[in-house]
Amino acid sequence: MTWTFTDDADVFLKTAGAWLATRPAENTLVLTIAATLRSSGAQAYGDGAPVLGWWRGPDGEVAGTLVQTPPHPPLLGVVAPEAVGPLTTAFPLTTVNADRATADALAAEWPGHRVDMEQRLYRLGELIPPSPAPPGGPRSATTADRALLIAWHHAFAADVGQPNARAERMVDERTAAGRLTLWETGGVPVSMAGVSLQVADSIRVAPVYTPPEHRGRGYAAAVTAEVSRAAREAGADEVVLFTDLANPTSNGVYQRIGFRPVSDRLLISAQGNGVEER
Repeated sequence: MTWTFTDDADVFLKTAGAWLATRPAENTLVLTIAATLRSSGAQAYGDGAPVLGWWRGPDGEVAGTLVQTPPHPPLLGVVAPEAVGPLTTAFPLTTVNADRATADALAAEWPGHRVDMEQRLYRLGELIPPSPAPPGGPRSATTADRALLIAWHHAFAADVGQPNARAERMVDERTAAGRLTLWETGGVPVSMAGVSLQVADSIRVAPVYTPPEHRGRGYAAAVTAEVSRAAREAGADEVVLFTDLANPTSNGVYQRIGFRPVSDRLLISAQGNGVEER
């Protein structure tokens, strides 16, 4: 009943990957971060060495995971309640991103803690494309869109209070892989949506951004529906996304096109730190 840590994504996924895949929606962040570290290298998120950990229960089976990619705070996947106490002695935690129950358990040990963010995880049920659809249509982003996409990634990060120092790398990687889609009307891009790597037959939609001057016209719903449809056609059994609970508009938009709530996540801290979209 111990936590084990490594900086090797291959070792981590070999050990914990099958268990993570049993609940790919709830473990989406851990799965995609580990997959990115494996495909793009240990410095994919920053110069510091990553930390990947797993906890084994009394039966010897994995029942909890953690990833940290400095300078970002530690992030927990699904964690058995009995693994939380041992984690606090095995790993120095002052900030963490975790499901609500785990975050609440940790917060009880942090008098005066603060909640920096509350997010809701949604899973796509039956896709309901916007009707009527807004004018225009989708197209894959290209290298010619690079400057615009980088600006939009930074604007998205500013909107949600998550500074994004790796926007250029994210744009380049996702454009090359066909994982960024623009909604365009009259030859002008008006909204974008990206998707994560497909891991454990699951894809996460992120980020979704519409510039202020184009909001309120249904573009975000349309481009999100398009990338979700494409993800399903590409073989994803699970299509998920996160919303900021402080933004009722986005929560309503995604529910109208078929996304249903799964669980909540909190970023809690004794000092108040932010994280980037990954």
